[in-house]
Parts: sequence; C-alpha cells; structure tokens
Amino acid sequence: MRKIDAHLHLAKIIAGYCARGESRAAGNGMVIWANGDSYQLIPEGLGNESFLAEAALKLMDENEVEKAVLMQGSLYGFQNEYYREILKTYPGRFCPTVSVDPSMANHMEILERFFRDEGFRAAKFEVSSGGGLMGANPSFVLSDHMMEIFQFVEDYKGTVALDIGDLMMDSHQPASIVRIAKRCPNLKIVVCHLCAPHRDLHDEWVAELRMMKQDNVWFDISSIPKILTPDVYPYPDAAEFLKEAKGIIGAKRLLWGTDAPYAATQDSYEHLSDYLMKNEAFTDDELADVYYNNANEVYF
Repeated sequence: MRKIDAHLHLAKIIAGYCARGESRAAGNGMVIWANGDSYQLIPEGLGNESFLAEAALKLMDENEVEKAVLMQGSLYGFQNEYYREILKTYPGRFCPTVSVDPSMANHMEILERFFRDEGFRAAKFEVSSGGGLMGANPSFVLSDHMMEIFQFVEDYKGTVALDIGDLMMDSHQPASIVRIAKRCPNLKIVVCHLCAPHRDLHDEWVAELRMMKQDNVWFDISSIPKILTPDVYPYPDAAEFLKEAKGIIGAKRLLWGTDAPYAATQDSYEHLSDYLMKNEAFTDDELADVYYNNANEVYF
C-alpha cells in the first residue's frame, strides 16, 4: 500500500532546547540534556549522532513509504538549513517544514526567506509545555501570539502543523485551534498526535475532537502507539481510539505518520508502518486515504 509518512524527524546536528535545557548527541543514538536526562533518541544502527535523509530513505523504501513530511521538534533542535538541503537533494520525496521561535525578534524575516526564496510551503511549531516552546518560554495564547505567522502561511496557501501537547498542559488549546481555523479559512492546519489522547481523560478528548471538527483542520496520528503505552503491537488500544476518532471527524481528516526516529526506539519502523493494516479500524478505501491521499492533499 502506498504511504506518506506525515510526521518524520531528521537531524543533522542535534541541538534541542526545551524545559530540560539544551540537548546534545551522546553517541550510539543517545541524547543527553542539560538537566542530566539521557535516553535513546535514534534506534541503534540508524545513526550515531544524527539521523540523516539517507537512513530514513532506506527505511521508507523497505516499507513502501513514497514520501515523508519532515517535522521540526525540540528534541532535535531546529533543522531549517538541513531541510533546505534535503529539499534540493531529494525533490519530490520530502515536504520539509520550517520552524522559528515566535518570541524571537526576527522570526518573520526567517519565515519569509524559507517560503519566498527556498520554496517551503509548510511550517511546524512544537508549542507543548512539556517539550516545546511553552516549556522554554512563558505560556501564551496561540491564536493571539502567533496570528501573524498563521496569516502569513495562509497567504502562501500553505500548511501549519501544531503539537499542542496533552490535555494537562497550558499549551493544550483546542479553542485556539478553532479560532485560527475560522480567522484563516484558507490555511491548512494539522494537529499532531491526534491531540494526544489520554485514557483517563477520554470524554474530554472526544469533546475536543468534536470542537475542532473544521473544514481546514486535520490530525496526524503519529506516536499514538507510544502515547498509549503499554499497548503492544499490533496496538489494539490505538486502533480503538482511531476508530472512535474516525467516527467523530472522519477518515479523510486523519494522516498516518510514525514520529520516527524517537518512536522507532520503542518499536520497529516496520511495525509503526503496518499496524493499521493489522486492525479493523479502517476499510481498505479509508486506509488509502489515511496512509496516502490525505497527506498528499495537505502537504504535497
């Protein structure tokens, strides 16, 4: 089955920054943070201190993944320049995203460079309080603090992906998503990780999906198996949440993705790629949409 990985991270130089301070590669795929935390960020054998396009393409080719969306993430640090290189080296295989800190004085100048001069059409902002911008900056209201950014991307008929963290974080602002969607009706918005479902806050999660059911809002389902740990392959718990989400927002609003390489330290890229076909959450036609058609429409 044709696939687009709608949530993949690459990193040439690991230099993250969030509530734990800065991150640096520590060899053998490990990363260490300034507060002393360390863990496996890249699966063994896929990169010593980086996860490069060539390693990702090997995994993609082995699992019928034709294209991938390159997400930015605080675990890795901004990869804007590397993603610019990849766009030129592998045209057609990747849709890169650009990211900036909206509290930075010249952030609009950087966005303009990548959209106007470098051919980017997507931006990703990890705003989560746990590992993103609100862990390194004071909390802010998404629909106020970043509206100029959203309107700018809308002018380019582009896409914005947002990781707003889980339901217990200040960054988790579904009402802001709705306001952005209504004020920027031509902006394509992707909420990452299906709004991070939580077993103990199931009803709240359902209510948020219903609230965010807008014509220009999609949801990627990357890392759902990891979020719902201790669910194990082929992830029946994840399948139940996905089936419920489909009933609320429809299969055409869901985009498959892996969140590799970090998610692939918990299970293989192969399992993250094929688990939807091992369950009954989607029909064959819906699988074609979730695996390929929806991401192709939103990002490519």
